[in-house]
Amino acid sequence: MPASEYVTGLRAKTGPGLIMFPSVTAVVFDDRGQILLHQRSDNASWTLIAGMMDPGEQPADTVIREVEEETSVRVRIDRLAGVALHEVTYPNGDHCQMVNTWFRCRAVSGTARVNDTESLAVGWFPLDALPDLNPYALHRIRTSLAEDGPAWFAPPGDTMIPGW
Repeated sequence: MPASEYVTGLRAKTGPGLIMFPSVTAVVFDDRGQILLHQRSDNASWTLIAGMMDPGEQPADTVIREVEEETSVRVRIDRLAGVALHEVTYPNGDHCQMVNTWFRCRAVSGTARVNDTESLAVGWFPLDALPDLNPYALHRIRTSLAEDGPAWFAPPGDTMIPGW
């Protein structure tokens, strides 16, 4: 999906300079323990389903919306899995710091498919046969594995995510 009107308006004022955004990620499991991933259309890399929150939107609402928009899969949230700050520079030069909240989710209905312009492909992967993923995606998966684990967060003063 193209940038929201909110993001477009901010970028008109700031240009490609640093903007901080709230964002979410869904670590979605199916009944077989497989994980839902998509191949991004901007850089062809495989990753978790994620997106920016809209003004006034709760993180849980955003994660449910993003998964359905991008994959046609409907999910329920099992638990909060973690929160961290990470930096992103997009191919067009836009610089962001994302405060990312990720959730362990369970697929409840729908068939995984490309459902918007953000993905080249969508698929379910067993944990022992994941495509190449960046260290941050792997960190979010690891911290989401336990069904009832505590939410992960960077300790005070820690500026790096493990493996990133």
